[in-house]
Amino acid sequence: MSNLFDIPVTTIDGNEATMNDWAGHVLLIVNTASECGFTDQYDDLQGLFDEFAPRGFFVLGFPCNQFGGQEPGNAEEIKQFCQREFGVTFPLFQKTKVNGDGAHPLYKLLKETPDADGEAGDVKWNFEKFVVSPEGEVIGRFRSKVSPDDDSLRNLIEENLPI
Repeated sequence: MSNLFDIPVTTIDGNEATMNDWAGHVLLIVNTASECGFTDQYDDLQGLFDEFAPRGFFVLGFPCNQFGGQEPGNAEEIKQFCQREFGVTFPLFQKTKVNGDGAHPLYKLLKETPDADGEAGDVKWNFEKFVVSPEGEVIGRFRSKVSPDDDSLRNLIEENLPI
């Protein structure tokens, strides 16, 4: 499956969808965790979503428990935590494997994209970020330490917004 928009996903509420539901928008796809040192990035992710959503932007959060067991909760617990602690209103999905044999097809495709140092391959930790163009092309990869408020990330999003 080379077309990102053909990939099936399951929302945190258990609804089946495909990435096509977000076609035509700039996407910031992030593997998240509730008990990570980077969990506070939820604030900045929500801020980006609030600022850019009217112009055709979505943050898509994919909870992942593959790094230090930092996302131990079930779907309802994750959803409640994100809403209660960070006011998250952007779409969240079922817990997702990003590396290894069981890696989700979306992440298999995303990981082909190199980061700023030219390194592709496995996701290294929670809160790694991928920017996708409205046409479904992965146009940027930012490792966990890069804040959602980083100028290079924000500029890439803004330059590609459809509106």
